[in-house]
Parts: sequence; structure tokens; C-alpha cells
Amino acid sequence: MWNIIVIPFLGTTLGAATVFFFKNAIGEKTQRALTGFASGVMVAASFFSLLIPALDMTTDMGKLGFIPVSIGFGIGMLFLLVLDLVTPHMHLDSSEEGPKSGLKRTTKLVLAVTLHNLPEGMAVGIVCAGWLYGNETISLSGALALAIGIAIQNFPEGAIVSMPLLGEGVPKGKTFLYGVLSGIVEPIGSLLVIAAASLLIPTMPYLLSFAAGAMIYVVVEELIPEMSEGEHSNIGTISFALGFILMMALDTGLG
Repeated sequence: MWNIIVIPFLGTTLGAATVFFFKNAIGEKTQRALTGFASGVMVAASFFSLLIPALDMTTDMGKLGFIPVSIGFGIGMLFLLVLDLVTPHMHLDSSEEGPKSGLKRTTKLVLAVTLHNLPEGMAVGIVCAGWLYGNETISLSGALALAIGIAIQNFPEGAIVSMPLLGEGVPKGKTFLYGVLSGIVEPIGSLLVIAAASLLIPTMPYLLSFAAGAMIYVVVEELIPEMSEGEHSNIGTISFALGFILMMALDTGLG
């Protein structure tokens, strides 16, 4: 189980390590492709690994089963919105959000990706907790599929946060370290959720949909706008489809 929790973090670390193989920041087209791919994986994971199991858990409520899932999804979106508003961070286009602060540009870039990674870590923790406590709609292979899928999309995310830092003139060693630190929030978030699992299990449909809402917020608010910036291109859209299909195949094949 603990190996599953670490898998997404390894994806971020490997992505951050790409700085050692490039001299400069990645090109716009490559960045769009990576962002689109990450978006597709996150959307598919939200539906197949989180929302569908949450709905399956509420079948005893009949036609009202969507209510807990809708509430959890909305709270997840709201949670990330609040974090977005109170955390100073910077997007890849150099636009800033959150309260004004004296933080460096590099720190704000790292904080932006850290915000992305938090709901992913929580999602893995929630699914693992569901399996640990014997929830019949969640399997160990399903938890593994989610962890692998998030790790795969974390690889481009690790590169996305590290390469702009390289472009800012940050040494490669520090750039790699910042990328790794942006992903450490994932296993921490997973462990915190699992630690509180005995109290949280009765609210599992809410928790699964909460994680889905948080992940979808990141996709809609951050990733899709970033893959659509500048001159029109279909690269991001095609990469989105590939990421979605890959995560869907992982979930249905392993889950």
C-alpha cells in the first residue's frame, strides 16, 4: 500500500529530472502537448476512478444518489478556489494570482504546481483508504491504476514546473530540487487522508467526489487555459485525448 502512495511522487521526480537533459526551457508546442496530456489523464481519473465509484456507493439512495456526489464535487471545486485565492503563485505566462507578497518568481511557480499536486495526493489516499477498509466498490488494482495514471501525468507536470525555472536562470540542481519539492505534497496528502480514514470512511462518496472536483478545478482553471494560449494549435487537444484514453485504459484494465 505504501508503495502505491509513493508512485505519483516518483512521476513528479522523474519529470523534474528532465532539466538535466535540456539546455533551455521547453518550447511552446512541447509545453502545450505536455499540459494537454496531463489534463486528459486528470479528467479521466476524475470520472473513472473517483466519480463513478462514488455514484456506485450511493445506489441505495435511488434517484437521489447524485446528491452526495454533487455536494462533494462542489466542495472540492470550492476548496481549490479558496486555495487559489489565498496562495500567492505564478502561472507559466507570468501572470500572478493570490495576495501580493515578496516571494520570488521561482517560489510562486513552484507553489502553482504544488496546488495542482495536492488534490492528486488526496485522491490516491482516499482510494487507498477505501480499499483498506474493505469498500466493495474499490479494489487494490483500482488504487494502483489511479496512482500509475497520476504518476504518468505528473511526469510532464514535473517537467512543466522545472523547465520554466531553468529558463529563469535557476541552476539545474536547484531546479530539480524545486520540482521534487512541488510533488512532496502528494504522499503527505495521501498519508493524512489514510490516517483519518476510520473517521472518513462513512463519507467516502463525498470524499471521492471532493477529490474529483479539486482535480477538475485544476484542469479548467489552470491546465486548459495554458494549453490554449498563443497561436491556435491542435497539439494540446490531441494530447488531451491521448491522456484521457491512456487513463481510461489503465482504470478499466487494472481496476
